[in-house]
Amino acid sequence: MSNSVALPGVAPIANRGAITACVILAVIMQALDTTIANVALPYIQGSVAASADQINWVLTSYIVAAAIMTPPSGFLAARFGRKRVLLTAIAGFVVASVLCGIAQSLPQIVAFRLLQGLFGASLVPLSQGILLDIYSVEERGSAMALFGVSVMVGPVLGPVIGGWLTDNISWRWVFYINVPIGLLAFVGISAFVTETGRELKAKLDWFGFGTLSLSIAALQLFLDRGEQLDWFSSGEIQLEALVCFSAFYLFLSHTFTAQRSFVNPRLFLDRNFAVSMFFIFIVGVTYLASLALMTPYLQTLMGYPVTTAGIVMGPRGVGTMVCMFIVGRLIGKVDTRLLLVLGLGLTAWAMYDMTGWTPDVSQWTIVSVGFIQGAGLGFLFVPLTTIAFATLPASMRGEGTGLYNLSRNIGSSVGISIVTALITENVQSNHASIAAYVTPFNHAFNAPVVMQHLDPLKAAGRASLDGIITLQATIIAYMDDFKLLMLMSLAAIPLVFLLRKPAPSAAPPEHAVME
Repeated sequence: MSNSVALPGVAPIANRGAITACVILAVIMQALDTTIANVALPYIQGSVAASADQINWVLTSYIVAAAIMTPPSGFLAARFGRKRVLLTAIAGFVVASVLCGIAQSLPQIVAFRLLQGLFGASLVPLSQGILLDIYSVEERGSAMALFGVSVMVGPVLGPVIGGWLTDNISWRWVFYINVPIGLLAFVGISAFVTETGRELKAKLDWFGFGTLSLSIAALQLFLDRGEQLDWFSSGEIQLEALVCFSAFYLFLSHTFTAQRSFVNPRLFLDRNFAVSMFFIFIVGVTYLASLALMTPYLQTLMGYPVTTAGIVMGPRGVGTMVCMFIVGRLIGKVDTRLLLVLGLGLTAWAMYDMTGWTPDVSQWTIVSVGFIQGAGLGFLFVPLTTIAFATLPASMRGEGTGLYNLSRNIGSSVGISIVTALITENVQSNHASIAAYVTPFNHAFNAPVVMQHLDPLKAAGRASLDGIITLQATIIAYMDDFKLLMLMSLAAIPLVFLLRKPAPSAAPPEHAVME
């Protein structure tokens, strides 16, 4: 590695180590916020007086904002300069994090999380672009491996750090922790990274971007508020559905008729890319939705302290990291489609085991099943990225990566919203079904021990009965959600055979891996 050469658009090679450390810090900061707030949700819920379905807006608002702003990152960097945009993103992310920490109501924290997602969206792709510039073609494999690990460190450490901060200081520190990390990254990038050239004539298809963003935002509102407002019996929900479909129709019409649209429709002529878009959507649904389910399950139903909940959720990320290293050695030696089947199978197996969980399940079971689920993601992510871009022309990969990650983020937000709505609805339905057996004609109540504590004719007995029924109804609702995620994983397996086998030498394009 020669240190005497300066590559265009970045600092001299002599500063490569410092540049790498600074951009990795920015990536970890963004990745950390994907999961760090999960374990703190019950505490945030109490502080802002939100219901169980409303508090998940704290997660989905961040993911949706990041999804919307990821595709235009390249345009912003070309138009205003990569360093300038990256520094603005870091500063905005830190300020938004502080605002999240001082928020006093649900609307405030959701709005600030949206702001956090908007600024954070460009941190990963721009940091990745800088790494690709400062390393030679021969060294990029190692650089991207380091980059991939940094992206995964956030989700691994997020629940553990978030749990410790919430338990020992305050839930607000899951956001304040971004301040020192962001300041270090900001100072380092300011000092060591030089600005790229600006393309003043660069243009963005604002109509396509606007209609797609409006459609995604309306869809998320529809899913988040539907259960609360009784779906289509509400005028607001009807309006959101109308806006979603109308905006998406305008987006599609514009995409297929405009000379240069926000999304190139020719991308979908590549069968591998089109099928992989669906796969990464399923990955987004199953992984982050299951994380959103596990937090209240561990803390509310099982009574785990927040720190313990974070620790037992950590092995998911460990399983992903271990298997990503294994898969990296298998790519090119084993049919990529077999790795995808294995990944989906492991995910389905983990979900199947979770359908039998009760609050009495052991910590070892939670840790081992979480590791298996994380391993499933490890066997999915790299092979899926490889096969998605293996047959896509190099000139279209830049647009493809933005769309690919957009699909993953939408899957994550939609998955969280759906499983949360189903929990709320199924708890009510299950409660009514179980309560139907609480009648004077049920001979189980004739037992003296039962009558002493659960007499339905006494107020105290009815209160105890209602608590037990609610608990059982909630357990069944979680089982149903895990079963749904299992079925989604199994349903995706036959689609593997629609994928073309990539060439033996195919490897994931450096700018697509983990972006």
